[in-house]
Amino acid sequence: MRYRSLGRHGPKVSALGLGCMGMSGMYGAADRGESIATIHAALDAGVTLLDTGDFYGMGHNKLLIGDALAGRPRDSYQLSVKFGAQRGPAGDWLGYDARPAAVKTALAYTLQRLRVDYIDIYRPARLDPNVPIEDTVGAVADLVKAGYVRHLGLSEVGAETIRRANAVLPVADLQIEYSLISRGIEPSILPACRALGLGITAYGVLSRGLISGHWSADRGTDARDFRTHSPRFQGGNLTHNLSLVDALRQLADARGISVAQLAIAWVLARGEDIVPLVGARSRARLQEALVAIDVDLDADDLAAIERAVPPGAAAGERYNSQGMASLDSER
Repeated sequence: MRYRSLGRHGPKVSALGLGCMGMSGMYGAADRGESIATIHAALDAGVTLLDTGDFYGMGHNKLLIGDALAGRPRDSYQLSVKFGAQRGPAGDWLGYDARPAAVKTALAYTLQRLRVDYIDIYRPARLDPNVPIEDTVGAVADLVKAGYVRHLGLSEVGAETIRRANAVLPVADLQIEYSLISRGIEPSILPACRALGLGITAYGVLSRGLISGHWSADRGTDARDFRTHSPRFQGGNLTHNLSLVDALRQLADARGISVAQLAIAWVLARGEDIVPLVGARSRARLQEALVAIDVDLDADDLAAIERAVPPGAAAGERYNSQGMASLDSER
């Protein structure tokens, strides 16, 4: 395993993190036994960063991770947790709540479900439009002082929000979608993070499987699968996006690696301050992703990838209209 510092103020973490969202229904049914085995395999391979959120199965994901971590030394892994997203019992989205009292209440539930005494990186899942970011960050600062949280993180916010938050409490990292077909952070958000010393934890590096090399046009989705409603997986958008994958496959074949490995290696090559999160739900997909850590892309490789998938090449937005409206990072 290789390691990277998560920004100027954050911890040292594995160069690849494990995103656990898909283990709790967001991509349809998941196998509990295989999910726990995948977390164990990741830890055994040297992966230290595990990412979860309050809204991943509304507690299910944290309970699952808590079971998987039982007996593991607390200093052998880092937990990144998103809070604030609200969902009803039917799974409907209700908005965001990042008021100080809600921040602290959510953490109390989190500590119980994960069965730990502190969280390494605690972050609002999205900007709450009704709460100044300074108030939300102030609540996290209280939790840092009390020893319940080690570092502040942010998620899907723009450069101005990052600056305002960082003025209250140093921010370790920004979690945001970043991949070959999602490069919106490059003009302003990434430079702002680098100027302030924030790391990037990049989720969606395989665009939820779309550019993994394992997706096909005739593949069905579970009704509970997030991708059922994702514009990039619909109709002509999907056809176009899979043609980009075909172009990547030629490059990957020439290197003797998989499309997924090429796509992950590309994100790793974008900077030592970027840590990709892979959403593997099985040991097989995890092992495939881990190989990417040792894939070193040279200037010719990167230029060829850029020609195959230039910025803005994808068809469709990365979320539906409701999801896009919630993103401070897209304003």
